[in-house]
Amino acid sequence: MNLLLLFSRGVDWLNAFIGRYAIWLIFVATLISAVNALVRKLLGVSSNAFLEIQWYLFAWSFLIAAGYTLLHREHVRIDVLNSRLPKKVQVWIDIVGFALFLTPLCLVIIYLTWPVVLQMYQSGETSGNSGGLVRWPVWLAIPVGVTLLMLQGWSELIKRIAFLRGQGPDPMGRLSQATAEQELAEALRQQTQEAQVSQQLAQGPQPAAGQQPQS
Repeated sequence: MNLLLLFSRGVDWLNAFIGRYAIWLIFVATLISAVNALVRKLLGVSSNAFLEIQWYLFAWSFLIAAGYTLLHREHVRIDVLNSRLPKKVQVWIDIVGFALFLTPLCLVIIYLTWPVVLQMYQSGETSGNSGGLVRWPVWLAIPVGVTLLMLQGWSELIKRIAFLRGQGPDPMGRLSQATAEQELAEALRQQTQEAQVSQQLAQGPQPAAGQQPQS
């Protein structure tokens, strides 16, 4: 079990690392979009390659962050019954979901998309638009992202089994991911509370209503 937990921690680290930097792909896509719009308005020049690379970067950003999203339990859920069940029942439902639904689905997607990626790479297939990009890089994002999602599913499966065996913490809680602004707000709140307590101690106990202060 210790070896499996080590594997789980490695997968968590990998997806956390990728997720932290995937947002930069969106920043680059936004920057390219802004530059492309300015060039089109000012110079009357447009490029299909720049338009397509925006979609390529967007596709890569959300696909490779799928595992990161699962790590932080941020995928959309419509929970009608599960949250009302005992904790161990919820864990078992997740185990069944990861083992019998998520893993087979990911394997099917990987099996179906890898041949397409290889075929596009070998043929050098390009976009149908004039001046468009080659197609295989954006298709590659599908098996890569799904592989990361499947690995994270295995990590979550291991953590839930460890929890049932009494060898791990509760895996159902959301990971703490406070932003710098949230951390600053929390620090200011604590300082304010400490200042209020210090002020109350300095003032001393207040006399009860109707009592005269003793001289």
